[in-house]
Amino acid sequence: MKRFWAIALTSSLVVLAGCHSFKKENVEPPTPLDKKFVPTVKVERLWKSSIGDGAAESGVRMRPVVSDGVLYAASTDGKIAAFEATTGKKLWSKSIRQHGWFGWGDDKREDARFSGGPGASGDLVAIGTLDGHLYGINAKDGERRWAAEVSSEVITAPVIVGDVVVVRCNDGRVYGIDAASGERRWAYDQAVVPLLSLRGNGRLLVANGVVFMGTDAGKLTAIRLDNGEKLWEQTLATGEGRTEIDRLSDADGALVLDGATLYGAAYHGQLTAIDGPSGRPLWNHGFSTFTSLEVHENSIYGVDDESQVFAFDKSSGANIWKLADLKYRWLTGPAAQGKYAVVGDLDGHIHWIDGSNGKIVARERLSSKAIRSQPVVVGDIVYVEDVEGHIGAYRIPTN
Repeated sequence: MKRFWAIALTSSLVVLAGCHSFKKENVEPPTPLDKKFVPTVKVERLWKSSIGDGAAESGVRMRPVVSDGVLYAASTDGKIAAFEATTGKKLWSKSIRQHGWFGWGDDKREDARFSGGPGASGDLVAIGTLDGHLYGINAKDGERRWAAEVSSEVITAPVIVGDVVVVRCNDGRVYGIDAASGERRWAYDQAVVPLLSLRGNGRLLVANGVVFMGTDAGKLTAIRLDNGEKLWEQTLATGEGRTEIDRLSDADGALVLDGATLYGAAYHGQLTAIDGPSGRPLWNHGFSTFTSLEVHENSIYGVDDESQVFAFDKSSGANIWKLADLKYRWLTGPAAQGKYAVVGDLDGHIHWIDGSNGKIVARERLSSKAIRSQPVVVGDIVYVEDVEGHIGAYRIPTN
């Protein structure tokens, strides 16, 4: 309970921003958008749809996933659907409010409050809930295959690798679940979860038989995929400061892997490059963020805790450029769409930024609602979802 209230209080800055309430002295108003802005790049919206209530008031980052040409999305009010990724045509949809979808009676309908977004691979979709469950769903028709109980709410998407589903819980535990049966293979229990924490978990990164994750204690941890044994750990933030707020050190953004090098960052911490096989730090650069990073060519894109967008040199961490025009607009983590970085903001705007110089080149509006989850890029299309479940697909036409 103490941890719950700590999370609720310390995440209030972001929540206030999302609700457009800036009367508190400690919450900065968002930078107004330039009304005279003229786009220099044309963006085409391919389609727009929606999924239930989206993340609603849960505070989680609901993010769609694309697999084999199909986009899967879910909402906290118990809806999950599949769309043709290029056209937006709905292929199937399911809702727990339909009696018997999970084989339960009316008194169980509220159990599957989906959260964090789905993971997908092959013919399996996996998704967790705010009630501490994980479901395996048939990718072709949305029918349930199995259910597994985990230790607490799941607020980030599971990752399916071969015959294992890896899922992270908000209490710091990570589970390896058999993809065919839903049975537990292993569990990793994080030693210490701070009492004070931001609301969020970074997505798991799985590569070369290793699961990488950032922790609420500001660590980058590597564990074995086959048995959950910890291999190594490195510090992204030290958790130092005069107040409890100053000592927050969550690594809530997704890690990125480029070749054999991992890049991670944390709130009140550093952007750090780490040799993946050994866990040896290569360089670090002061950088505070609670969103995900992106790597494109020779650059690392990141958004700091004031919503300034940066590009860093991936070999040294040196600054390439900084964009302050969107300060305090509570941006998502950036995604790379070709030579552009794409971010969403608190008013439903999507911004395209030239990766070579940090200039905004295009802007579209998905809705009037906040976009909190990092956009998803597959091929030449970027997919964006807001907190109320509106989803848009955008492409930059080529001449």
